[in-house]
Amino acid sequence: MIVAIDGPSGTGKSSTSKAVAAKLGLSYLDTGAQYRAITWWMLSNGVDVDDADAVASAAGKPVIVSGTDPSHPTITVDGVDASGPIRTQEVTSKVSAVSAVPEVRALITDLQRSIAAGAEHGIVVEGRDIGTTVLPDADLKIFLTASPEARAARRSGELKGADVHATREALIKRDAADSSRKTSPLAKADDAVEVDTTDLTLQQVIECVVTLVEEKRAAP
Repeated sequence: MIVAIDGPSGTGKSSTSKAVAAKLGLSYLDTGAQYRAITWWMLSNGVDVDDADAVASAAGKPVIVSGTDPSHPTITVDGVDASGPIRTQEVTSKVSAVSAVPEVRALITDLQRSIAAGAEHGIVVEGRDIGTTVLPDADLKIFLTASPEARAARRSGELKGADVHATREALIKRDAADSSRKTSPLAKADDAVEVDTTDLTLQQVIECVVTLVEEKRAAP
C-alpha cells in the first residue's frame, strides 16, 4: 500500500502522514526533509545555492539516508544527524531554489522511489510532487489544502512567536515558487482526493485520511 500525501506548507502534511503511518503500521517518508538536507549540505559546503549550475554539479556528492519509522523518523547527511540543522530559517529560505534544480530533483526522486519500493508493509510518502511525479501509480493520492491564514497561524505556532503576517507572506511566496518551477511543480494529481484542513483539527484530518486508506484497502 503506497499512500501519497501532497500539499503546500502548513496544511498538516507531516503530522498527518506520521500519525496515519503509525496507526496503520506503514513506513513513513518526509520527502521535504530530503530537499532540506541537500540544501543544508550545499550551504555548509560553500556552494552558491543561487547558482543552479553549481548546485547541479554538487548534487551527487552528499549521501542522504532517511529512516522511515513514523514514530522516530531520522535523516542523516554523510552519516551526520541532520534533523535539527535542516529546520533552520536559512535552510527554509533557500530550499525552493535548490529543489528547483532538475539534477537535484532527479537524484532525490530516484532515492524516494527506491525507499518506497523497499517498504515491505507499505508506506506513506509526503511531499509536493509525490502523486504527480515521484509515485504516479500510488494506491491512494491525497492532496491537503488550507487557507493561507490557517496555514500561517499553524506554521507561526510551530515557529514559536513568529509573526503571522510575515509567515503568511513567506508561505505564499514559497507556494508561488514551488507551483511555477519547470520541474515537478507543486500540483494536485488528477486522481487525488482533496482534503481541506482549514476548519479541521489535526485529529479530524488524521481520522479522515485513515478512513480513506482503509476504504482503499477494503476495495476489491
